[in-house]
Amino acid sequence: MNEIEELSKLDVQSLPPLRPMVLDDLHSKALKNLHLELGTGPVLYLLSPSYSVLSPTPNETVTDFITKKENLLGYVKEFIIQNLAVYSVLLDINSYFVEQNSFLVMARMRGKDSGGRRFEIKFYTNSPQELTTHYEDKIYIGRDFIDLFNFKRKHFGVKEMIVSLKDQNEKMIDRAQEKLKHPLEYKSFFQEIKELAGELHSESLLILQSLPPHLDFAKIGKKELIDINAQYRTINHYIIELRDEVEEFENLLHFRKENDFARYVTKYKKDVTNLISYFNIKITGCLTQKIHQYKNRE
Repeated sequence: MNEIEELSKLDVQSLPPLRPMVLDDLHSKALKNLHLELGTGPVLYLLSPSYSVLSPTPNETVTDFITKKENLLGYVKEFIIQNLAVYSVLLDINSYFVEQNSFLVMARMRGKDSGGRRFEIKFYTNSPQELTTHYEDKIYIGRDFIDLFNFKRKHFGVKEMIVSLKDQNEKMIDRAQEKLKHPLEYKSFFQEIKELAGELHSESLLILQSLPPHLDFAKIGKKELIDINAQYRTINHYIIELRDEVEEFENLLHFRKENDFARYVTKYKKDVTNLISYFNIKITGCLTQKIHQYKNRE
């Protein structure tokens, strides 16, 4: 974890200007209450919305970074929330928990070996009163991927999410050897989930290669948009198949009291379910609405 080191190399003046955006109350309140989690070496530091370090006690390097890079941190926070508003439904579908926790959201940034450009972000929420005293009780919301030098995402950012599901599944298999009492008893589930994640990955990337990376609705005809929508719906069907298998596995693990490992499967299912919701609301949902509007244009 060297996010502080990577971010320290950036100058806010070198980053693209943030575009003006009107946020709804959910996203604007989350922005005001956004806590960043940044790592340096093996230590993860939790920063308050005003950039004070809540835990653990910061060293000189961390203190110096925050002092010198406060403008950069403000840029990063707004960039994160704008991305959540446009390219995810994480806050929308978890709004009950976020609101119950006074809109407190934690964004744990993990660098993607890009010199401070690309990050994977895991989002959590927790009660403000228990943020440091019961940190382990935080609720996982989901994950997102950002590129600080490029806000606009190809294919709605679908590729990054699908690649992540495949990578996460491989990590989950590794954890099974440590956490499960008798991992071989679940061999069929691991094999089926691996095959479904692999099929989702290979078939989806083929479909995405055939689709325009960005859509200009003023220039796309009705038939073309209908076909594009159908292709994205096909990808979603692969994700739904994966979700159903993961859910069955999760239920069995809980039934057999394999809770030490079940929490990893639950987290994985959360990411799969989030992606399904993203398709239904932001991709096929929006494309279907555009298709329906053609009647008024003809």
